[in-house]
Amino acid sequence: MLMAGGMFLFSAVDTQAKFLTETLHPLQIVWVRQLGLLLGVIVLLAVRGLPVLKTKNPVLQISRGVLAASSATLFIVAVRYVPLADAVAVSFVAPFIVTLFGALILREPVGIRRWSAVTIGFIGTLIVIRPGMGVIHPAVLLVIVAATLFAFRQILSRVLSGADRTSTTVAYTAIAGSTVLTVPLPFVWTWPQTNLEIALLCGIAVLAALAEFLVIKALEVAQAVVVAPVQYTLLLWSTMYGYLVFHHLPDFWTWVGALVIVATGLYTLHRERVTARAVRKAIAAQDGKNE
Repeated sequence: MLMAGGMFLFSAVDTQAKFLTETLHPLQIVWVRQLGLLLGVIVLLAVRGLPVLKTKNPVLQISRGVLAASSATLFIVAVRYVPLADAVAVSFVAPFIVTLFGALILREPVGIRRWSAVTIGFIGTLIVIRPGMGVIHPAVLLVIVAATLFAFRQILSRVLSGADRTSTTVAYTAIAGSTVLTVPLPFVWTWPQTNLEIALLCGIAVLAALAEFLVIKALEVAQAVVVAPVQYTLLLWSTMYGYLVFHHLPDFWTWVGALVIVATGLYTLHRERVTARAVRKAIAAQDGKNE
């Protein structure tokens, strides 16, 4: 329920952001979105103190924050031109990229089944995009770049998880992301002209921070491989919001491609769960022999 609530709120944030891109610069929108998380971190620092920022990997932590800000910016730029549900469907390529990078960079073992799922998942992405047919705006390529940066962020999360606390990673993500977004902000800033714009910007900041909190709590009370499939509810919420706000509905082939991506993504998560269970059993058996 925590993860589902987080996905619902993230979809609401993306919808508000897409609406605001008609009058405000995407960088400004992402900065406001990041501001909500930063304010939460400031409260965290006030309660727990500076030890929250103690890390063994400051460069990796800062890099993760930069990647988070960059991927969010590219996604918001893309949804200015691409229907929300289409962009979300393509963004689901991220888990496959994580699998690819995990094998190439972290040397994680990946069997033929998961490689097959990755291949089929990419085929599903091509079905959604249909390159060369002029069906989807070329800006959808920005979604793929954003998904790639997000995948790098996930790889760094795996590296950092064994060394730093979650609160430390969140703090660095907020501070580094806000800093890198603030640098170009004076060159693109436009003061909101209507009460609606002000309300939506405030909504983005508050809902994004609350969504991040719900996801973090979900990962604290349950294993990632258990709650990760709930992320695919983003497609349902984005379709609903896209229809209600922008009168956009995915066409038949977009649904086909999205279903292929979701199915292979769920299978990939299933294989990760099976692999993790096998590793735990092997470790338990080895500990038993040592005793």
